[in-house]
Amino acid sequence: MPEIHQHINLKTLNTFGIEAFAKYYCEVGSVSDFLDLIHEPTYTQNNKLIIGGGSNLLFTRDFDGLVIKNNIKNISIVSENENEIYIKAGAGEVWHDFVVYCINKGYGGLENLSLIPGCVGASPMQNIGAYGVEIKDVFHELEAYDMETGELRIFSKEDCAFGYRESVFKNKYKNRYLIAAVIYRLKKQPELNTSYGAINTELQAMGVKEPGIREVSQAVINIRQSKLPDPKVTGNAGSFFKNPEISAEKMEELKKQFPGIVSYALPNGHFKLAAGWMIEQCGLKGFSLNGAAVHQAQALVLINQHACSGDAVFKLSQHVMLKVLEKFGVQLEREVNII
Repeated sequence: MPEIHQHINLKTLNTFGIEAFAKYYCEVGSVSDFLDLIHEPTYTQNNKLIIGGGSNLLFTRDFDGLVIKNNIKNISIVSENENEIYIKAGAGEVWHDFVVYCINKGYGGLENLSLIPGCVGASPMQNIGAYGVEIKDVFHELEAYDMETGELRIFSKEDCAFGYRESVFKNKYKNRYLIAAVIYRLKKQPELNTSYGAINTELQAMGVKEPGIREVSQAVINIRQSKLPDPKVTGNAGSFFKNPEISAEKMEELKKQFPGIVSYALPNGHFKLAAGWMIEQCGLKGFSLNGAAVHQAQALVLINQHACSGDAVFKLSQHVMLKVLEKFGVQLEREVNII
């Protein structure tokens, strides 16, 4: 039975480094821990929030309920064939550590997702993605437990209804399931994806002529470290906003007004805009408000510059969204979970 603590400061449990207190707090290190916990009065009588690495959370207030840190760990091989390997990771495994583990084993598919903060359990919730790869591309299935009944449910890729930084766990089943483990389908003969962003340029700068998954991973790490602040040094949650999707008609309209607008064509005929570029065009790079700021090197990132409150970060995000809407007529959407 996991120990339940009272009035716990969550500052070290969220990458923004925001001070907020949980009325109750506990950690579950196994499925049996969780199944024991759901019968406790503190669990049944309070609001609940499950956290992992705290990398996609913004606390704007204290949490009047039970915060449960999912610390379920283990990595194992489920099955394999000549070309593929199905590997299972506990939801509490640190994401980048798991990526490194797979790279060291020669399993391809996750290298473009190197250095993304957070834990394994968040990867399908967010359908995390970077440099041309999303979790849906390597996802097989996951094991989750109903937070009311404790019943196990296996979610297939189709069940998860993955979208751009979306899944059923962010809407239809929000706060309904505890994800215990995720199974990924990786390749024994990796197929590299280096066409997105600056990966090829970085590989050239590294002097790499024949890259493998290790070199691609290092290139991604180099790029991320050059653009994004380290949450251990400066509180942040990575990209704060989603890149908005617009119609072809709206794209044509914006091209006339802003010839240099950065966009990407989508298979459905729509276009994805670079939110960071739009924020930068609004003159907001480095802009600060009540201790929160837009990062100087990457406008998509909001930072805790001077020990600010979560509310200060939230109000800064409102300001950014308003300025982008006024200039471009495009409504930005937050990627970060607001508590």
